[in-house]
Amino acid sequence: MKVACVQVLTNDNIKQNLTKIKKLILRAIKQKADFIITPEVSSIFSFDKKSLKQRLTSMQKDFFVKEIKAISRKYKKWILIGSITSKEKGRLFNRSVLLDPKGRVNTYYDKIHMFDVKLNKKETYAESKTFTAGKKIKVANLPWGKLGLSICYDLRFPNHYRTMAKRGAKFLAVPSNFLLNTGKRHWHSLLRARAIENFSYVFAPAQYGTHDNGIKVFGHSLIISPDGKILKELKKGEGVIVQKIDVKLPQLLRNKIPSLNKN
Repeated sequence: MKVACVQVLTNDNIKQNLTKIKKLILRAIKQKADFIITPEVSSIFSFDKKSLKQRLTSMQKDFFVKEIKAISRKYKKWILIGSITSKEKGRLFNRSVLLDPKGRVNTYYDKIHMFDVKLNKKETYAESKTFTAGKKIKVANLPWGKLGLSICYDLRFPNHYRTMAKRGAKFLAVPSNFLLNTGKRHWHSLLRARAIENFSYVFAPAQYGTHDNGIKVFGHSLIISPDGKILKELKKGEGVIVQKIDVKLPQLLRNKIPSLNKN
């Protein structure tokens, strides 16, 4: 299996974001990737709740999703849109969307853990003021094994990943828009820990650069092995990393050290 992680910088212009995302997905396809993942907030990045509600629609009607569906169907690829902002019954969700090779929505995951933090006097975030938190942990069936879904801040909640691993997930997706300062301190350590403690591959596509609203994000998209080895990394800039992986390795490690059998 070849997996690809896309690294990009999005803003509040959906059409511009779509153009960049499509270009990078096609680059991954040229490198024969079987499964392609984009970062969190791939379609739009904004905290303007009023504007988002006016401009956005449901997942089923979202033209960004429709365009990525067309690529998935044309090239017969599994694609995980790291997240879109979806409006459902007047509420906004930060939503990962998994597409199958026929361009259909296999499943979706609404981000459970909202990024409500106060890092210092100048840097405060309250994601819950814009988005409604999801309630269900999701594990999807891929041809190569089960995939556990998460988004960015979920990374700091290890029980989320333990639950998915116990449900059979051998791959963990962590599409992110991780802040520059916290990324420098915690990104690599947290991702490697989630891989090691669950003996699962971790796929972590990320946003990189400075958003239009001045928020700086870390980049460093990663593909990590079930024993915590960094297989591929894109430290900065926009681009794609592609890595061939051994899908049997998670179970081999779990057989040697059966820690998942214990609570």
